[in-house]
Amino acid sequence: MENNEELDDEETRDASLPKRDFKSEIVNIIKGNHSDDEVRDLIQDYHDNDIAAALECLTTEERKRFYRIIGAEEISDIFAYLDNVEDYIEELDTEKAADIIEEMDADDAIDLLDELEDDKREEIMQLLDDDAQKDINLIQSYDDEMIGSMMSTNYVSIGKNLSIKQAMRSLVEQAADNDNITTIYALNEDKTFYGAIELRDLVVAREGTPLDEIIATSYPRLYARETITECIEQLKDYSEDSIPVLDDENRLIGVITANDIVEAVDDEMSEDYAKLAGMTEKSDLDETIFDGMRKRLPWLIVLLGLGLCVSSVIGMFEKVISGLTIIVFFQSLILSMAGNVGTQSLAVTIRVLMDENLTVKDKWGLIGREIRIGFCNGLLLGILSFIFIGTYITFVKGYNPATGFLVSGCIGVAMLVAMTISSFTGTVVPMIFKYLKTDPAVASGPLISTINDFVAATTYYGLAWILLINIFNV
Repeated sequence: MENNEELDDEETRDASLPKRDFKSEIVNIIKGNHSDDEVRDLIQDYHDNDIAAALECLTTEERKRFYRIIGAEEISDIFAYLDNVEDYIEELDTEKAADIIEEMDADDAIDLLDELEDDKREEIMQLLDDDAQKDINLIQSYDDEMIGSMMSTNYVSIGKNLSIKQAMRSLVEQAADNDNITTIYALNEDKTFYGAIELRDLVVAREGTPLDEIIATSYPRLYARETITECIEQLKDYSEDSIPVLDDENRLIGVITANDIVEAVDDEMSEDYAKLAGMTEKSDLDETIFDGMRKRLPWLIVLLGLGLCVSSVIGMFEKVISGLTIIVFFQSLILSMAGNVGTQSLAVTIRVLMDENLTVKDKWGLIGREIRIGFCNGLLLGILSFIFIGTYITFVKGYNPATGFLVSGCIGVAMLVAMTISSFTGTVVPMIFKYLKTDPAVASGPLISTINDFVAATTYYGLAWILLINIFNV
């Protein structure tokens, strides 16, 4: 009891502590009657993200004064946290904008430049120094699907043959221009990648220690021309601050930072989510109606064709429907349950297929497991359907018990068969896409649901025709 009372007292004290509103504090500093030096000194205590949030509360003139006080290097760090940074860049003259973009990491600079009008972008590019243009052109030389398109050129590299003292001196010199220093990369004399050194190991190493003793030569690495989809699991597995990116000749040309990894995973999940929803690309709030239609219409046309096939199958059983109209009432039940289990199997399969080390045995095991789950769920739900639907048809719809439970029995069997087959298709179809070197997420929920509608309709009306019409003459 005493411990609980202490916890309650601690929570009460925490709740009573006033939370600082950093955004308001920053706005007040900039809008206040402070000198330029005072503003510069006071702002240094705040995080760049909070400063970025405060910019939207300032007028254009207040922001321009702030940019002049802080300087291009600090502003470039703040701009990296803005979502609509292009709006703020438009407030600046071209030379000032170029100075700020020049101080950014190349990958951030590219993201910003892509949001600008073509004329503005070209004008700024002409004003950038040679190093900035070189880094930007290097990253832009890779397709959007490649690792090289998302790498950063912000890293520290040293020769593997340096002494500890020389390595520290080189680190200090490069740290002025590159703040990603937690991992230092060691290179051979021909500039090819040799290994990596943790900053901590370098700092604590004794002066006489050979540098090679603290270099991890088996450090993970990526190649610029590898696709993001191929590497996404590898990126998630390593909990490093950065991973080196090499060209075809094993030369270090960039790094993938932890922020890049988070962004890559988020983009990949967004794309998979879009495909699962039956869209060709991920959607956002700023897109036009035409773009929204363009992303969704291709799959809708395909699904329309498949839907017509389902309707044609149902039309083939017109005599069954006209002779026993009660079964039409439960068509949606069979189709929806088949679609649901198929989508569940699809989601499980896509997640499992992300493991590049999956063996053929593992895949067969997954198929067998999903079929067994579908069968067991179908059996349980089929029995429940037999009992409750038979009772409903008999006592609510007024059919005799024999007919009522024959119909419900047919529904129960159809549900069992449809759910088992749907679990199979929901597992096998994405595997087929994977085998064809296509993203298995293309086997989207709407596609699987439509395929399973076809399977369920055929199963349901086929069993009704065989069992109820031909065998039991209902």
